[in-house]
Order: sequence, then C-alpha cells, then structure tokens
Amino acid sequence: MTTADEIAAAIAPIAGRRAARPRISGNLASLIVDATGLAPPECEALERELTKVVGALPGIATVRIAFTTERATRRLIAVGSGKGGVGKSTLAANLAVALAGRGMAVGLVDADIYGPSLPRLMKAEGVRPTAKDKQLLPVATDLGVPMLSMGQLVAPGQAVAWRGPMIGSALGQLLDADWGATDTLIVDLPPGTGDIQLTMIQKYRPAGAVIVSTPQDLALIDARRAIDLFTKVQVPIIGLIENMAGYACPHCGGISHPFGSGGAEAEAERLGVPFLGRIPLDAAIRAASDAGDPPARHDDEGGAAFRAVADRLYEWLNAPG
Repeated sequence: MTTADEIAAAIAPIAGRRAARPRISGNLASLIVDATGLAPPECEALERELTKVVGALPGIATVRIAFTTERATRRLIAVGSGKGGVGKSTLAANLAVALAGRGMAVGLVDADIYGPSLPRLMKAEGVRPTAKDKQLLPVATDLGVPMLSMGQLVAPGQAVAWRGPMIGSALGQLLDADWGATDTLIVDLPPGTGDIQLTMIQKYRPAGAVIVSTPQDLALIDARRAIDLFTKVQVPIIGLIENMAGYACPHCGGISHPFGSGGAEAEAERLGVPFLGRIPLDAAIRAASDAGDPPARHDDEGGAAFRAVADRLYEWLNAPG
C-alpha cells in the first residue's frame, strides 16, 4: 500500500511546493494544490498529470484533486482622454504589446463599451471569448497579450445602447474575468469622465492613469478634465502622452505640425505631471494599426516612439516602493 510520503515524493517533481501533504483513505488519495497564478489550461494539464502519476501507484484506485487560489491582486492602468479621436486605443494596444515584449504578464481590457476598437487593433475581430463557471476567459492573441472587449461579445456593427447600471455590469465581467497569471491590466477607457470611469474608480481603483492628448488647445482642455477627475479621487497620474505630434512628408521629408507642436508637454509642465513622450502622425502607424499589427513590434520610427513611452510606464510600474 502506498503511503502519503511516497505520494508526496512522486508528485514533487510535478507540483513542487504547490501541493500540500496528501491524504489517503482506503484506496482514495486526496490532493490539495495551490493554483495561484496558473491559467485554466495549465491547471487542467497539472490535474491530468497528477491523476496519472498518483493513480498508477500501488493501492490507489481514485485520485481527488482540489485546487485552491489566492485572489490575485492585479494592477489596473487606466488609459484615458478627455475627448475622442486622440488615438487613445492605439496607445493602449501598443503599450500592452511593448510591456509584454519586456516580459511583463500584461492583459488588455477594452472598456470603451460604446465604441470598442481594440479587436481590430489586436487582430482579434470575430473571436468570441468563452466562459467557465460564469467567468469569462480572455481571448489569447498572437501578440502575447490576452484581451477582452465588448466588441467580441456583440455582433459586428451592433450598437450598444445601455444605461449606467448595465454598463457597470459589463465592465465588471471584463475586469473580473479569469486572467490567470496576468498581473497588470491596461484598461482602454472611453473618452470623457462618465459612468465607466466612475465605476472603475469606485470598484476597481486603478494603480495609475495615463492621459492621451493631441497637441491642440481644444484637446488639451479636455485632457485637463480627465487629469482633474483622477487627481480628485487620488489616482496617481503616471503621465501625459502627446499623440499625432508632427507629420513627416513621405515625399520631401519635411516636418509639419497640423495639430500644433509641444502643447501636451507644456501642459504637463504647467500641471506638474510627467510627460511620457510623443507619437508622430505617421501613415505607417495608421496602416499597421488597421491591419492589427501594432507598430510597437517594429523597428521603425513609430515603433521606437511607442516603446519609448512604454519604457517610461515600465519604469513607473517597477519603481521601488
């Protein structure tokens, strides 16, 4: 008859310190395994392997495995703007891809319920998430960033005409999904300072906020409102990003500034918040984004700009204390 010590020795190479001391009752072996940080497929694979190994031991006819987890503490990084059309979703997608490229376990949430665009940017259109035990499972992408978006839950082109309570419920389903080992979520917010922002702040408390603006005064006026909202509720402002900052003519190479120049940097200095960098107005960025190929993956000017901004965010996330 196999002893508990013999079972512990047999499963040690597989489960390591995750498994508590086994219990034996007749021909039944019971295992308790810590599954904290494991994605659902990893848990399933571990369960199969443990069942196979323990079930092959003398005198063991039945193997029962109970998985336990500690509730994960995930950092939420809000990516917001005061107005639409400033490239906030493009920034969110590229920040997530760049951070994943640096080895971070990062996920992406499209909280722009009314106008989700991340499925296109992440080449995940038409891919519907599944669920397990009433909990959504994020969609894996070829870019190394799991994601969830309302755009993956409704029919293409279907309008979402919901009031506040339904919006809050939808946000909860996305954020409370089974994110597995993901420890940082980049949350692409809708423009403005409405229900989604308030619900997220009250229930999920972001670790920090990144604000995106174009250089012109009208966009900066709205960016100030977004900064003011997060400041009033004591969510740290990680910094301000200036998007569409300068256009390089593909024919002559000359630089023009259709939306102005340096406005976001000057505003960051005036408000006393960090300036994270600027992203150029570049046709190559537009083309790659439309194709679901985030520029942060590439070694061109646009890709370098996105990675430089992501490096500042990486430093903030990994600062001591």
